[in-house]
Amino acid sequence: MAIIEGVDSIKVGGGYMGEEKFAVAQYDFARDGGAVGTITLLGDSIPSGAIITDSMIITDTVLTSGGAATVSVGAESAADLVAVSNFNATPFSTATPKRGALTATSTPVKTTAVRPIVATVAAAALTAGKFRVIVTYIEAP
Repeated sequence: MAIIEGVDSIKVGGGYMGEEKFAVAQYDFARDGGAVGTITLLGDSIPSGAIITDSMIITDTVLTSGGAATVSVGAESAADLVAVSNFNATPFSTATPKRGALTATSTPVKTTAVRPIVATVAAAALTAGKFRVIVTYIEAP
């Protein structure tokens, strides 16, 4: 029985509208390098019109830099998933899962086009590291 009488779920391609979905992407210095600039991470893109509700960073290998590199992670904007952070600070400083800047209690982000997950390196290059980004989103009807 539907929660609201007469209203049913809308099935779209394999999932239901409004159902939580996940996008996963990975940064790996061995593959992506660490030059200053924007790096499109290997993995899923987030669909146009998706509402991003949560983000998590899992650092597999802590980041290193020959200077004072900063890193942010984003989808709709350069830093909406992880605000600009020093390479040796949270969430990149220890090999454990951490919440990104966008969490279940912050204002959601709505994509205006299909968006890859990107990392932006600034101030100095990275010299090593590996992390994964897990984004929770819904596609609103």
